[in-house]
Amino acid sequence: MRSYVTPAGGSVGSRDAGSRDADIDFTFTDPITVRVALDALARVGWSMDVSLGGLSYMIDDTDGMFEWYSGSPADAGEVLARLDAPGNLPYSVAVDVYHPEAGTGGMLLFMPGRTEVAFVPTIDRRRIPAAPEFTDLAWYLNALVPAFVGTGLEGYEAKEIKY
Repeated sequence: MRSYVTPAGGSVGSRDAGSRDADIDFTFTDPITVRVALDALARVGWSMDVSLGGLSYMIDDTDGMFEWYSGSPADAGEVLARLDAPGNLPYSVAVDVYHPEAGTGGMLLFMPGRTEVAFVPTIDRRRIPAAPEFTDLAWYLNALVPAFVGTGLEGYEAKEIKY
């Protein structure tokens, strides 16, 4: 995983001694678009993150650099069209999502080909109360998996690793 900082202040791929990374890797039977994934998540309370006043999204480009962009909430349709554009299928794209009721969110990272999608909890990560050094992956699974069941979800792998 490459190192970069999301506009929401989370970091992905950068590791300090003793730091922890958590993510959930979803696999789909057929390619899934960003729009279909976000529509499914919206039905269970998630939305594109606008906590910093705008949308945050990323498009990997031909030089392999993750470049983050910001957009207005009014531009959501245009942002989704750009992320799902056929020309971007060979590249990774990402969008920050947020669950306002739960007060947490993260990054959805769509891999080239779009049959693999990772969720990385980067926005106010939920912790296990009795073991706060660990991410409450069970909460995220319960909040994400039901949304993806009707979209061709084949499986998932949840992990947390200490570096």
